[in-house]
Amino acid sequence: MKISYRDIVAVLPAFILSGCGGSADAPEPTPATPTEKKMEIRISPAMTRATDYGFEIGDRVGLYVVNYSGSTSGSLANTGNHVDNMRFTYDGTWTPDQIITWADSKTHADFYLYYPFADVKNVSSHLFSVKADQSSEAAYKASDLMVGKALDVAPSEEEVSISVNHVMSRIRIFLEAGNGFTAGSLAKSDISVKINGVKCNSTVNIATGEVTPTGEPATLTPLFTENYYKALVVPQTVETGNLITVTVDGQEYNLQKGFTFESTKSHKFTVTLNKTSSGVNVNINPWIEDGEDNGGTAE
Repeated sequence: MKISYRDIVAVLPAFILSGCGGSADAPEPTPATPTEKKMEIRISPAMTRATDYGFEIGDRVGLYVVNYSGSTSGSLANTGNHVDNMRFTYDGTWTPDQIITWADSKTHADFYLYYPFADVKNVSSHLFSVKADQSSEAAYKASDLMVGKALDVAPSEEEVSISVNHVMSRIRIFLEAGNGFTAGSLAKSDISVKINGVKCNSTVNIATGEVTPTGEPATLTPLFTENYYKALVVPQTVETGNLITVTVDGQEYNLQKGFTFESTKSHKFTVTLNKTSSGVNVNINPWIEDGEDNGGTAE
């Protein structure tokens, strides 16, 4: 059969429509699955008697985040955690050096936070030292190590609240006038206070807050503030000796005592200076009351 040019032109539009329009039975293309947007991790460290001051502008903390595997928690490691030692800086809110996100919308995580931020080599034995000379406010604050955690946290757009506590021990020394002194004469005297035989170096487990004293004993100079002296001390047991030396116008008054400084506790020493016996009377009340009278008399 002979096909003319006119016949070809007549059927061409139908052929084109058939090829481009597709069959009514052809499957519709599958729409692309939208990628899940990961939620940003935000933190809000809360203090529970953490420092004397509270957090201040410019303070920096370090954060580790460890993911769960199903319902099983992970272990904090030096590296390889979901988040490794991310630095957050306080400027009214906590801002990370880089934005960090949850693994997904379902995976729970444990959060471990510490202050002050440092180049941590080992999370189970982080090296930390209190200042031997804490007579300045800056040195005192730099001696305050805080650790906190929030466990089994579900992903959320809300801030993760992490309670932090200081893991060092605090000593507060109050001086009172005894025989041969008056409050007025003490106020005019040249006074210095030393805490003797305490180790200033330690290792700290960031996951547990456990502190281990290291190194040799040293002499610690406290900060005078308001009407007492204070210092942060590595938790430890000090054997009986000249624990506290108070020098008044060149005359030394030594407290002979052994003592156990406990982590997270503040220990109050009221020292009564007595010229006639060159003795010191001491009453100690722990920050967290233990229900006992730990006081005594030292000559």
